[in-house]
Amino acid sequence: IYDAAHDINRRGEIALFLGGDHSLSIGTVSAITAQADSVGVLWIDAHGDFNTPEITPSGNVHGMALAALMGLGAPELTDIGRPGAKLSPAQVVILGARDLDPLEKLALRAHGLRVLTMRDVDERGIAAMTHIALAHLQACQRIHVSLDMDALDPAEAPGVGTPVPGGLSYREAHLLMEILHDSGKVTSLYIVEINPILDERNRTAKLA
Repeated sequence: IYDAAHDINRRGEIALFLGGDHSLSIGTVSAITAQADSVGVLWIDAHGDFNTPEITPSGNVHGMALAALMGLGAPELTDIGRPGAKLSPAQVVILGARDLDPLEKLALRAHGLRVLTMRDVDERGIAAMTHIALAHLQACQRIHVSLDMDALDPAEAPGVGTPVPGGLSYREAHLLMEILHDSGKVTSLYIVEINPILDERNRTAKLA
């Protein structure tokens, strides 16, 4: 995945990845950030994916992906593509979080990541939160969108591996994408965590 993403990026094409396990982000984001210009990442997810092997409750690699991109965790993950961190805290905003592990919360706070939770969305609206995210990433020349389908409510998207109640509605997710498009800065995107075995008549895949 890293090699394919790197070739797309080098040619200046828009990269769109469709996948299952969110751990594919380690390859794609590592490649997309290999160029000299600054890339911001909007991590739309119910989870923080900021665990490491030392603090993970589940041991799932897809729950370590963002930490690995920050250079934290096992070298087999942090050194994909090239050694070390691929992102700094200033390059990332997590949007839609509502299921963070206790030690993961501490790690996110310690590393200064901007986390916009579903409570923030509920209180101020998805449009305001999207504009806040874009403002945080305004110094970045390009934006990569990381869309984990479990960011949406399970009533909308049941076919995901780790569903969490209280997520984005279809309309909120659609408006979020419209505002991101209007920014003119999105040059790559992936849609992940669709599990057809858990889906209902292909609803989640069609929605994605």
